[in-house]
Amino acid sequence: MLTFTIRRLILSIPTLLFISLVIFLLLQLAPGDPMAQVPLTVPPEVKEKMREALGLGQPIHVQYWKWIVQFFWIEPQVLFDHWFGTSFAEGKQRVISWQTRSPVMDIVVQRIPQTLWVVGLSYVVGILIALPIGIYSAYRQYSVFDQTGTFITMIGFSIPPFFTGPLLIVVFSVQLGWFPSIYDTTHVVTDWASFKIQFMQMIMPVMVLALQTTAQLSRYMRSSMLDNLGQDYVRTARAKGLKEGAVVMVHVLRNSMIPVITVIALGVPSIFGGAIITENVFKVNGIGQLLLTALFANDIPMVMTLTFIFAILIVLFNLIADVLYGVLDPRIRYD
Repeated sequence: MLTFTIRRLILSIPTLLFISLVIFLLLQLAPGDPMAQVPLTVPPEVKEKMREALGLGQPIHVQYWKWIVQFFWIEPQVLFDHWFGTSFAEGKQRVISWQTRSPVMDIVVQRIPQTLWVVGLSYVVGILIALPIGIYSAYRQYSVFDQTGTFITMIGFSIPPFFTGPLLIVVFSVQLGWFPSIYDTTHVVTDWASFKIQFMQMIMPVMVLALQTTAQLSRYMRSSMLDNLGQDYVRTARAKGLKEGAVVMVHVLRNSMIPVITVIALGVPSIFGGAIITENVFKVNGIGQLLLTALFANDIPMVMTLTFIFAILIVLFNLIADVLYGVLDPRIRYD
């Protein structure tokens, strides 16, 4: 397993480099000029200096090298600077955002914690709710619980976040006044009272995203459980006198989790993509809102960096899913 993991990590390097090159070249073909918003009263020589400061006067291969180096090498230094207040990144060439005129990775690093708070927690909540629902729905097929779960999951599939978010705001913020309608990204948790405020403002955006995750995973879990409940090994286990709980929760569940792991792993990048709308609805100052703002502002360096982060997530969680296959299924051996 260790050999397989190392080999896959090594092979992922050229894959990610190729993906980065494709992203860079495609976005280089996109129309738009960061100098278009500069007032006409600015002299041409000043505009030229501004273009040079943004790195636009360099050849394409130099711009690509500068972008990829700052992504893989300067980002850890930026994290170190951001957390410990040092200045290791001083003097390094940085890729500048066309919109904010600030280093791209500095902005991304500042936005990631807010996204992880909302998106990461919503995915965990969705998984913890979906798996028990799927397991019990399969075990009690066609029961009232199963029919109710099917109805609710169909609603979760059918209603998009851009409708669910405003609906929750109208009901729970405007009419009932239970939760704040806007996520305060400047809020700092220092004591129990501030933690309660943080918890209250996270409920609605987390539940909007968790609804999509729960609807999808519970259906996959139910279908996979039904496929395995009718297998011969289940009847054999019951004939040997094993308790029903051990048959379902040990033998059936372990085999049923193999296809569900794929959905869970590959769903991580998609939940980050779905957060783009949710973050804008609730004003969460995360990378989803940052990507949408960069798209509207034609901020190519920012769009390239965020798109490449999503690509890295896809490659990484594909690897995690493959490794978990070997853990869950004893028949799969990579070494």
